Amino acid sequence: MNMSRTRERLVVIGGDAAGMSAASQARRLKGPGELEIVAFERGHFTSYSACGIPYWVGGDVTDRDELVARTPEEHRARDIDLRLRTEVTEIDPAGRRVRARDVESGAESWTSYDKLVIATGARPIRPDMPGADAAGVHGVQTLDDGQALLDTLEGTRGRRAVVVGAGYIGVEMAEALINRGYEVTVVNRGSEPMSTLDPDMGRLVHEAMEGLGITMVNDAEVTKILTGEDGGVRAVVTQDREFPADVVVLGIGVRPETALAKAAGLPLGPHGGLLTDRSMRVRGHEDIWSGGDCVEVLDLVSGQERHVPLGTHANKHGQVIGTNVGGGYATFPGVVGTAVSKVCDLEIARTGLREKDAHRVGLRFEAVTIESTSRAGYYPNASPMTVKMLAEHRTGRLLGVQIVGREGAGKRVDIAAVALTAGMTVEQMTALDLGYAPPFSPVWDPVLVAARKAAAKVRGSV
Repeated sequence: MNMSRTRERLVVIGGDAAGMSAASQARRLKGPGELEIVAFERGHFTSYSACGIPYWVGGDVTDRDELVARTPEEHRARDIDLRLRTEVTEIDPAGRRVRARDVESGAESWTSYDKLVIATGARPIRPDMPGADAAGVHGVQTLDDGQALLDTLEGTRGRRAVVVGAGYIGVEMAEALINRGYEVTVVNRGSEPMSTLDPDMGRLVHEAMEGLGITMVNDAEVTKILTGEDGGVRAVVTQDREFPADVVVLGIGVRPETALAKAAGLPLGPHGGLLTDRSMRVRGHEDIWSGGDCVEVLDLVSGQERHVPLGTHANKHGQVIGTNVGGGYATFPGVVGTAVSKVCDLEIARTGLREKDAHRVGLRFEAVTIESTSRAGYYPNASPMTVKMLAEHRTGRLLGVQIVGREGAGKRVDIAAVALTAGMTVEQMTALDLGYAPPFSPVWDPVLVAARKAAAKVRGSV
């Protein structure tokens, strides 16, 4: 501890979910007289829902401030010295200090720490090609990004939008742009949208997107973005086609924002994220913690490290970090890879491993797909649902579930997420005592129908 100060200083880099959850939890456990907290955030906002940005852009959420869970003023009222528009440019672990630059003035200064939290998040992937940084080309990761996109949408007279990539952000942004009256084309490198699903399930998403009026272009690689005389985007070019565009949204995915950590010699994993132990302490560094989209986490199903950028995990990381920094004890055991999304009224959910994930880690498996309904078939408004389930060969251990359907489909994935976390077999799942009434489910819930079919297939393989 730095003996020139009478209290410990916690420095937090990053003012969103993980960083400010850590700061807030540490403050709950230790008062201002015991712990000084300084937080740096290079943007204009703190503690906001990045997951809500597509719904704000699309008009479902009308006010940007609705996405903010806690304002800078609220954090400061809790004796957290929050410094907005201040970017940390260097971490010095040996000297236990960070260098920060005021974005507006350019002034730089060093701040010492006793404990450090790195919560720098992730950055949208920008393809290395001509025109990728042109005016009108947007990544969407922060509220500042969302505001910049809205400014472009309101300032352009054209109504043609191209979304590059068809993952969660790409699909959600395509729907948001349709809702704003744009003519939308999605250019996707994969064979089907939603590469987090197996292609047979992604096909269902493809059909729903086309039904919404979105033009899907699969198996296409963007090679460059053309600009006009004003420097603004005018078209997206693939190997063999050109798609006119007044605005381009990059939905290719994100990478951990770990340039600072790498320059400081901190340990990174195969996906470029920081490596931590179960307490979220950076490996090999007693006084540095990290959480959120900049870390890699343990996949409880495959046993390998993964980069899974989700707000749910980031908030949990922050709680764990803040508890440990504040003198308590907490751990983060890992994830099973659960995610949900939607296209119009089509709900899309997955947890655990896809077929290619299982192949990659050397697991033999049985796969089944079933068709069912969200309610008893005779009950009004019962809608179709497709469930795909993977079970380990011979053992029957559940490996993964994918669900595509209408109302009531998406959150059913939580049944599978709990079963995965508990290490259940598909045979054990068939006996789960789930809630039943005709307005909510058939007598056999669709997830259990898939489990029965998978269990039978496993028994036949022994």
